[in-house]
Amino acid sequence: MRLMAIYVRVVDAVNYRIGRLMMWGLFVMMGILLWSSISKTLFLPSLWTLEMAQFALVTYYLLGGPYSVQLGSNVRMDLFYHSWSDRRKAWFDACTVMFLIFYLGVLFYGGLSSTAYSLGYWGDEPVAFFTGLLTGSEEIGRLERSSTSWRPFIWPVKTIMVVGFFLMLLQAISEFFKDIARIRGHEIGATRT
Repeated sequence: MRLMAIYVRVVDAVNYRIGRLMMWGLFVMMGILLWSSISKTLFLPSLWTLEMAQFALVTYYLLGGPYSVQLGSNVRMDLFYHSWSDRRKAWFDACTVMFLIFYLGVLFYGGLSSTAYSLGYWGDEPVAFFTGLLTGSEEIGRLERSSTSWRPFIWPVKTIMVVGFFLMLLQAISEFFKDIARIRGHEIGATRT
C-alpha cells in the first residue's frame, strides 16, 4: 500500500502540474487562430496557422487528458453507477480501468512506431530503435514532413503524442491503485480542486 501511495502521489503531482500548464494552451490556440483571421483579412494569409493550431490542439488535448481523468472530469454513462456504494463503484472502476490500460498500451506502442517512422526508421521494432538512439547504435534517418504547403516536420507532434499516451497510461494505473485502495477501505491520493 505504501508503494502504491507513493506512486499515486508522484504521478498525480506530475499530471496535475502539466494539466495546469496545459490550461494556458487554450490561449495559445486562440492566439494562433486570431492571427490567422487577421492575416487573412489584412495581409497575405499565413501558411502555418491552420496546421499549427491543429498541433496546439493535439498538445492541449493529449497532455491535458491525464489531468482531466485525475479530476474525474471524464464523461461517464451513469444509468446505474450513481446509486451504487463507493465500494461497488471501486470494483467496477478497477475492472473497467484494466480495459483502458490495455487500450492505452496499444496506443502507446503504435505512437512509438509512428514516431520512429517520422524519424526515418522503417523497421518493425520501434523500441529497439529508440534504445539504439540512446546507446548510439542507431541513427536518425530522413525526417518525415507534412504534405501541406508549409511542410513542417512531423516528429515533434508525434513525440508529444507519445508523451501524452504515456502520461495517460501512468494516470490510468494511478486510478487503478486508487480503486484498489478504496476496495480495501483506504483513501490515497486526495484530488486537488
